[in-house]
Amino acid sequence: MSSRYDDELWSRVPERSGPPPGHLAAFVSSLTPAAAALDLGCGDARLSELIEADSLTIADVSEVALARARPRLRDATVVALEPDARLPLPDNAFDLVLCAETIEHVRDVQHLLSEVRRVLRPRGRLALTTPAHGRLTGLAVAVRGFEHHFDPLSPHLRFLSRRSLARLLDAMGFEVQRLGREAGTLFAVASR
Repeated sequence: MSSRYDDELWSRVPERSGPPPGHLAAFVSSLTPAAAALDLGCGDARLSELIEADSLTIADVSEVALARARPRLRDATVVALEPDARLPLPDNAFDLVLCAETIEHVRDVQHLLSEVRRVLRPRGRLALTTPAHGRLTGLAVAVRGFEHHFDPLSPHLRFLSRRSLARLLDAMGFEVQRLGREAGTLFAVASR
């Protein structure tokens, strides 16, 4: 069963929303090719198209997003997900899992990352992006106030800094290989 909440959010996104942001496209394009890749939280698959893999699986909790993704990637395996449920995918199935602009929307991050570890092959890679928060966020909140920075209607549930993302990945058994920040986004590559 898809997420009605996420379906509603995706129904508000214009169908012809153009190419993905350049910094996200550059990150995905920089990833080493994989034999088997999973785009977890693929949305409309604008970034999925950039993944170099022999086989590609795209997955999301929104049927609206998946309906937009299917025509872009006709050869990809499409998987509808249930929020907070076990991924309906086999153990050790992927060399690469991309989780772009997704983790900040997830209620149970520990569950998500443990499922990512389960479906990754040994030495498989997790490539993750999320909005960056840190000292400047704290300063903005101090100057402008909490309500001006954090929209109570935003679908974002998590606010990660470089340090908190590194700690989270380490605590979940990932070895961080690369962690950076650009254009207000954190970029991480970590191995199982």
